[in-house]
Amino acid sequence: MSSTVVLCQSTNCPHGNPPSRLECPTCNKLGIRGSFFCGQECFKAGYGTYNPFINYNYTGSMRPVYPLSAKREVPAHIPRPDYAMHEDGVPTGEVRRSGQPPRILNAEEIEKMRHVCRLGREILDIAASHIRPGVTTDALDAIVHAATIERNAYPSPLNYRNFPKSVCTSVNEVICHGIPDQRKLLEGDIVNIDVSLYYDGFHGDLNETYAVGEIDEDSKKLIRTTRHCLDESIKICKPGALFRDIGKVIEPIARSNGCAVIRSYTGHGINDLFHTAPNIPHYAKNKAVGTMKAGMVFTIEPMINLGSNWDLVHWDDSWTATTVDGKRSAQFEETLLITETGVEVLTAGKRTDL
Repeated sequence: MSSTVVLCQSTNCPHGNPPSRLECPTCNKLGIRGSFFCGQECFKAGYGTYNPFINYNYTGSMRPVYPLSAKREVPAHIPRPDYAMHEDGVPTGEVRRSGQPPRILNAEEIEKMRHVCRLGREILDIAASHIRPGVTTDALDAIVHAATIERNAYPSPLNYRNFPKSVCTSVNEVICHGIPDQRKLLEGDIVNIDVSLYYDGFHGDLNETYAVGEIDEDSKKLIRTTRHCLDESIKICKPGALFRDIGKVIEPIARSNGCAVIRSYTGHGINDLFHTAPNIPHYAKNKAVGTMKAGMVFTIEPMINLGSNWDLVHWDDSWTATTVDGKRSAQFEETLLITETGVEVLTAGKRTDL
């Protein structure tokens, strides 16, 4: 019980939101202040959902719905990456290898990448099958977490730089890194599910954007455009291709469809490290360094906004990135292997185009 006194934060408080001292312990642990309730009735009995950042100037209709569920446990027998065991979540392996050129994987390592990426595709497809109005993003997180540990894998996002969940769920104007919470998906929403996992010493990473029920034409166009951007950029991948040319393919497609390409986030190398060289910008006239070589593995994951604004802002959770004008954003991601003759999409799945 805190000595601080504020009004009950429940949006449905039956007592008129009186001065309250019962603090949400999860929020306290996360450093979120001001999440107080007038009693257990509000905190537990369905009245206890609330917006922890009530003074934030939101750009669109999305709001966080707290409290977050407790951190999901990973069985002790499942191997985990270094950051999973660090209180601060810092990926020390990534820090150590920063600035080094992209790794060339050997045949055994490539087989491990193929396997972890196949598992990732299975998990994403399982999660996507549960998308419907009324399902919370926290429920999707529980599904991804369970499917991951059932495969004796570790959910890569969990504790990565202190990210609190096992998957990223980004809805409507949220560009990326949405934290699963108690918000229910609504008819007409779009939602991106970004699945990453660690198995046998290697990470796999993929995401897709899905319609929730029937969506409007602008949202359909956005999703089609984003998928097209990714597909066309994959086509140029082969030994000798320049990383900077990926953005040269993506941006004209986005612009011709009335969309903009996010510049703050990029694709990345992936292997025994979650994020590593090379860096893959998705916009034209970028200064990415390097040439593709057989044995390299990396992601391409364009984030595309409706309209002409490519900038973004972050919620006060330091993770959730949204469009500055509240318009919708979509993303698709595949993990790719450069082969001797071209490219292999390690995370490829069945296509369900709109």
